[in-house]
Amino acid sequence: MQHTLKRSLEIEGIGLHSGCSVKLVIKPASENSGIIFKRVDLTAQPEIKALYSNVVDTRNCTCLGDKEGHLVSTIEHLMAALRVSGVDNALIETNNQELPIMDGSAKLFYEKLSAADLVEQKAPRQILRIIKKVEFKDDKGNRVSLSPLPEDKLHLKFSIDFPSPIVGHQVFDAELTPDVFASSIAPCRTFCEKYQVDYLKSIGLIKGGSLDNAVVLDGDKILNEGGFRVENECVNHKVLDAIGDLYTAGYVIYGQYQADKTGHWHNNELLKLLFADSANYQIG
Repeated sequence: MQHTLKRSLEIEGIGLHSGCSVKLVIKPASENSGIIFKRVDLTAQPEIKALYSNVVDTRNCTCLGDKEGHLVSTIEHLMAALRVSGVDNALIETNNQELPIMDGSAKLFYEKLSAADLVEQKAPRQILRIIKKVEFKDDKGNRVSLSPLPEDKLHLKFSIDFPSPIVGHQVFDAELTPDVFASSIAPCRTFCEKYQVDYLKSIGLIKGGSLDNAVVLDGDKILNEGGFRVENECVNHKVLDAIGDLYTAGYVIYGQYQADKTGHWHNNELLKLLFADSANYQIG
């Protein structure tokens, strides 16, 4: 059955690019509402549903928008935490365009949500089962796909290759479960090279960025005290992003997700292909 929060939950932090304080209030919502973001800082207080069809930008994050140009960005970490926590319906009020970056992972979101009381609702959970393989490939040969599985589960396999000697080739290959998410995925932070940080700061971005909310690599060194949190933290963070992006389908997806050197844009294009033909999936 579908679930929502029993009572409202508040989370505060700063926006990665703006550096501004952000407050989220995650509220209960009725059956079949899905996940909806509401910009309470704007006069019109627009609501934008967290659907792949409302994604308007995928550079460095997943950003939702409406026809009037209102935006809500960096939703993927919270969306992943909502998915694994079993929250089907929620109204999320935010007083900023950016969601808070927290520590660069979904750890704090997931801890708050998994400790919250949920209410079982009257409608059945919306499950989407993959029944025909769908694949998206870019012009560089990087690809992402969804394929059928005989069991009702989401299995994820993700591989990356980075020139950084401390990242290199990494692979994640496991079924998504709450335990796997809590231990190996949720704590994994956004990562980048120091030269990328220097450039983004030079053009007025990542005003809220610091070693407190990202893993920063500098050649063969990790600038963060303590280094990586978990083994293969970089690829596991890409898996975190993928889980959040897949939840913009508006359904809990069961199937095999496989990705090779892909990101937010690829995930969004994959969902567009998935829903372009109803023969690709079954809902129920």
